Amino acid sequence: MIDGEGRRIVSLWFSRLASDRVLRACPVEGPFVLTAKLQNANRIYCLNTAALKEGLHPGMSYADARAFCPDLQSRVAEPEQDQRFLRSLCRWATRYCPWVGLEGEDGLVMDITGSAHLFGGEEAMLADMRSRLMRVGISVQIGLADTRGAAWALAHYGEGIAPRGDTLKALRALPVAGLRLEEQMSVALQRLGLRCIGDLAQAARGPLTRRFGPGLLLRLDQALGAQPEEISPQSDPPHYAVRLTLPEPIGLIDDVMAGTRRLLEQLCTKLNTQNMGARRLCMSLRRVDQGQQQVELRLARPLRDPKRILPLFQRGLSEIDAGFGIDMLRLEATQVEPLPVQQMNHVSDGGKDKLDDLTSRLGTRIGLENIQRFLPADSHIPERSFIISPAAYSDPAETGFGAQPRPLSLFPPEPIAGSGARPPARFRWRRMALTTQRVTGPERIAPEWWLEDDNWRSGMRDYWRVETRQGRRLWLFYTPQNPGWFVQGEFA
Repeated sequence: MIDGEGRRIVSLWFSRLASDRVLRACPVEGPFVLTAKLQNANRIYCLNTAALKEGLHPGMSYADARAFCPDLQSRVAEPEQDQRFLRSLCRWATRYCPWVGLEGEDGLVMDITGSAHLFGGEEAMLADMRSRLMRVGISVQIGLADTRGAAWALAHYGEGIAPRGDTLKALRALPVAGLRLEEQMSVALQRLGLRCIGDLAQAARGPLTRRFGPGLLLRLDQALGAQPEEISPQSDPPHYAVRLTLPEPIGLIDDVMAGTRRLLEQLCTKLNTQNMGARRLCMSLRRVDQGQQQVELRLARPLRDPKRILPLFQRGLSEIDAGFGIDMLRLEATQVEPLPVQQMNHVSDGGKDKLDDLTSRLGTRIGLENIQRFLPADSHIPERSFIISPAAYSDPAETGFGAQPRPLSLFPPEPIAGSGARPPARFRWRRMALTTQRVTGPERIAPEWWLEDDNWRSGMRDYWRVETRQGRRLWLFYTPQNPGWFVQGEFA
């Protein structure tokens, strides 16, 4: 839709959206702030009214804030949760009008043309919005005007209702920042003496265009209604769920699997249209006695191939109790991830797909989190050179960070008898007499001084790969600072 004559736009600005969201769930008495890593420092991201009264402000260093307010309470900001909360507010606002969209990261824009009379007029509608939001602990500033730009300016700097057809009168005394300008341009206009929107509207347009470009006057014309501005409602996210109602109850596993196949084909078609893949599926089965059972399937990788997904449902569906029969099936993808189209070629094989399917099958029995793999870590210390991660939520690494090979079996250092800086010719390890045949090394590894590790307080180590005549291939190290030999691993 485009702004035009007779249109009325509402702008809602939630100046403390992040802190209000947190305090609704966990109320706090006194000053409270949310912090985030900004400009290489821990700074205030959002704060409540009590913190504002103490002289704190967004962008302030958290250390300085604690100096001003010793009893300050804080939590780490979660911008993703804030945006999810804002989208829920967007859905709530559709009770007033169908045209509701997001305005930046902390606001909403609403086209209430033709709907204000349903709530007793514009003033009554805005009062109802404010009272409902304040009742649940959400602070808001509201502006209403003929244009989107004017409503935004009133919400941020004036908070009021602009009369119909006379937008300039309501905006005249507001600062030029109300035109949604960049901070640098706003400061430059104030230095020229153009501090208010009324001053800017009366200034010559030619010099302003030559100095600041066409964007400045475009914002002014949009606010005053001389230029149109698009207003698009927030679209609902796609819902990945399909349902099958049966004319006659079924109870055999073959019939249930046949119905599941039909639902999977419909769901995967929808997923393919959106270039998405399912990571978690939930099958709901309703019996004729209104009882309901669910079978959940978690996948090791996002999928949208019904032929690969269907066999994974076999075990879960075979354990259901059909009772007197099942008359409705519902399949929903409760967790989806992007799955772009990939180019196929004649040399590719399905080895990775088979491994993912095997992981999914095992995961239905013991849990996906219990199927793990080793991944390299950015450290030369043997004990810190790897991490353990769930296989379903990580990709295998081709190589590690170190250029030198590492033993397949790694264990705590075990001392052996030896002297000198080279591996001993003969030594005993785990009650075995071993004779050195070939050695490779040394590889010197220094301790990471920024980490506290009691096992490395003895200093650097010289590692050797030792092949013995008895067939053992061991990983030995020597400590020059405190002379001694140790075995820490064994190669395959």
